[in-house]
Amino acid sequence: MTSTPLAGPAAAPAQGEPYVPKRRNTEALLLLFALGIGLFAYADVGDAATGRIPGNLPALAAEFGIALLAAHLVVRRFAPYADPVILPVAAMINGLGLALIYRLDPYNIANKLAPKGGAAPNQAIYTVLGLLVLIAIVIFLRDHRILQRYAYISALVGLSIIALPAVLPASMSEVNGARSWIRLGGFSVQPAEFGKLLMVSFFAAYLHAKRDALALASRKVLGLYLPRGRDMGPILVVWAFAMLILIRETDLGVSLMFFGAFVIMLYMATERTSWLLFGVLLFVGGAWAVANMSAHVMVRVNAWLHPFSDVTGQTRQLAQSLYAFANGGLLGTGLGHGYSYQIGFANNADFMLATVGEELGLFGLTALFIGYAIIVMRAVKTAMLVRDPYGKLFAAGLAATFALQVFITAGGVLRVIPLTGLPMPFLAYGGSALMANWVLIALLIKISDAARRPLPPAIPLTDEMAQVVKA
Repeated sequence: MTSTPLAGPAAAPAQGEPYVPKRRNTEALLLLFALGIGLFAYADVGDAATGRIPGNLPALAAEFGIALLAAHLVVRRFAPYADPVILPVAAMINGLGLALIYRLDPYNIANKLAPKGGAAPNQAIYTVLGLLVLIAIVIFLRDHRILQRYAYISALVGLSIIALPAVLPASMSEVNGARSWIRLGGFSVQPAEFGKLLMVSFFAAYLHAKRDALALASRKVLGLYLPRGRDMGPILVVWAFAMLILIRETDLGVSLMFFGAFVIMLYMATERTSWLLFGVLLFVGGAWAVANMSAHVMVRVNAWLHPFSDVTGQTRQLAQSLYAFANGGLLGTGLGHGYSYQIGFANNADFMLATVGEELGLFGLTALFIGYAIIVMRAVKTAMLVRDPYGKLFAAGLAATFALQVFITAGGVLRVIPLTGLPMPFLAYGGSALMANWVLIALLIKISDAARRPLPPAIPLTDEMAQVVKA
């Protein structure tokens, strides 16, 4: 009895060349699904609020759809082997964010918390701008390793723009007690969102160059190898800068994300648990000391410890968000049928998550976290597959930064850690945060393209070359 072989692929690769599927059609289908999810949520929110489909739905569909199509075509042409999942998942969360911002607009406009005309149209413009930046990076960044050449320039620019709000007058930099903004007229930007990406690039280049020295152990104490004194310099400098940010800008979120990304990348580069433990102890000790000196930070710590102690005053937002999560239950109240707008600033930063928890319930909140986890997981997979050491650390650093931002933001709203004010990636209102996250996605696309791209076939040795090798 003979067996019939299974049908193979329609087009077999040339002999000697590895076959790696590009999966661009998969990406196109996933993008179509992501667009449909966002538009359905937008229509459902409008129907719940006014009893009819929003009149600007066709315009939004055309604007968002054309931008996603352009991004897909550019990725298909300039990064054909890129991961096919990262872009669609980010687009889906972005579309859901647009719907939720539109849902909260009437209440924020009434309370003068949103731009004239609503925050949703502005967020749609920021979405298109973010996708245009992604397109530019995918086209013009030929190789991610080019960024390694400008490591120290990246560090200088990154540190400068992160620290810039601290030296500006409070009238130009302070929002809700944190001095982390630059405001000029009607324009505002949070420079730390872009500075973190520059610093991750520098950390990757620096740790790649100093990896062997930092991996050396000195003495063993209580089962842990503590770093040598000479190697503690870099982590102490970064820690000191993070503490200065916390003291001057009173921004716990930026400080934690900045220092946490460095410590995680340091652990990835050296595989020394002692670095991780040492970094955590340094930050916790420094943050505790600063909290006792800063009234703004102490208010957030007290609200975290006692969220229902002043529900009409300083703990109102956190208490209302916890009520929203409780009201949502497993299945939620349905889009447009919750009361999270009572939180105040519900479409900004971290409290957007409360609307998801109330109106989509625990199931919807879990699905959102799975979406974030997929982006992090694919970024980590890219770090494992890419061949150059700088690319490995860079992709891992981007994954750690994104995961930290999700954890810090969600942890504050869910009362795992004190509130920080960081925006929920792709979900909350804010142009600078949204555009910076699209830059992060663009960098992951370029690195994943390099990771999945097959190596060129080996050049066969000629007789003359074989004789040289033997000699």
